[in-house]
Amino acid sequence: MIDHRDIEQAAARIAGQVQETPCLASQTLSELTGAQVFLKFENLQFTASFKERGALNRLAQLTQQERECGVIAVSAGNHAQGVAWHAKRLGIPAVIVMPRFTPSVKVERTRAFGAQIVLHGERFDDARSHGLQLAQERGLTMIDPFDDDAIIAGQGTIGLEMLRAQPDLDELLVPIGGGGLIAGIATAAKHLKPSIRVTGVQTERFALVYDALHASHHEVGASTIAEGIAVNRLGERTLPLIRRHVDQVLLVDEGDVERAILMLLEIEKTVVEGAGAASLAALLREPERFRGRRVGLVLSGGNIDPLLLASIIERGMVRSGRLARLYVDVRDAPGALAQVTAVLAEERANIEEIRHQRAFGAIGAQRVEVEVVVQTRGPEHIETLKLRLAEAGFAVRLG
Repeated sequence: MIDHRDIEQAAARIAGQVQETPCLASQTLSELTGAQVFLKFENLQFTASFKERGALNRLAQLTQQERECGVIAVSAGNHAQGVAWHAKRLGIPAVIVMPRFTPSVKVERTRAFGAQIVLHGERFDDARSHGLQLAQERGLTMIDPFDDDAIIAGQGTIGLEMLRAQPDLDELLVPIGGGGLIAGIATAAKHLKPSIRVTGVQTERFALVYDALHASHHEVGASTIAEGIAVNRLGERTLPLIRRHVDQVLLVDEGDVERAILMLLEIEKTVVEGAGAASLAALLREPERFRGRRVGLVLSGGNIDPLLLASIIERGMVRSGRLARLYVDVRDAPGALAQVTAVLAEERANIEEIRHQRAFGAIGAQRVEVEVVVQTRGPEHIETLKLRLAEAGFAVRLG
């Protein structure tokens, strides 16, 4: 197993070629959670993910013959971009095998770095098998996304940076997929500060490490919003390091991750993907575990599909009461709809969408139920709108 010396050597090897990202206090998140929160912004790397640290450390140690033959990686996105970008920088031919479900934004970004893209299989296992076959056929060196000593050591440089920037941290919260990130960070952190507590985070749909540590069983899901940590195999190198250095692993659900993405966008003005928000999701889900402690959160990546982000924003507005759907019963007569919109305008509710169905209504031929989606100031504003519409003679219900 790797130790702190491997991580320190990796730090020297990649210095100046990746960003030493900031690790900054968040006053607002600290007030909301009761912990002193510090954020490590790995989403500010050039490829918007921590993955390029390990990829560069691995590529930098290839032999000349391996460089000339080229490398191959199997990844749904972030590892692919890290390998492709630094392979291009170092003049190494790269082939990236991706499952067909990989978000297009990640496929196109990886292709832009000059790698040859191969889309294969509906599942990650299918893509990995194909990648291993191509590596053997073409004589390419496989760059594993997590289960490799050089990869783990490269990711561990984050732990060195966090404790150099914030030496008084009591706890680190780190997302877990295959475990390369947390294995490296925990190895570095426990050497520098044995008293520090390291907590991993997985989603309930992909909880393999949690299950391995707790002798439990969770069904593996088909997908998760945190696809960056949706890994369905355990690491032979990472799991022993996790057992040795990681204090606990927590689980979060999809709603927790969505909430964390939206909070980071609104409060910190930073975009993270699902995996990148997992640490904050765990803190928000179980704040009592961390209250009063100085907690460092790793925002591991920011590669999120814009359409998915838009959906998360909209769903978050609904949950917070800033977007509401009202069903208003009105007479099917001229001017009735104008009366409804006038009430909403008086209360400063912005109409986002309105549907006025006659033929498909179920409340009688002379009445219509109008569906109105409005932007509001919150739950209290919604109640005011319902009251004002009722006072104006309209039956109204919340959808």
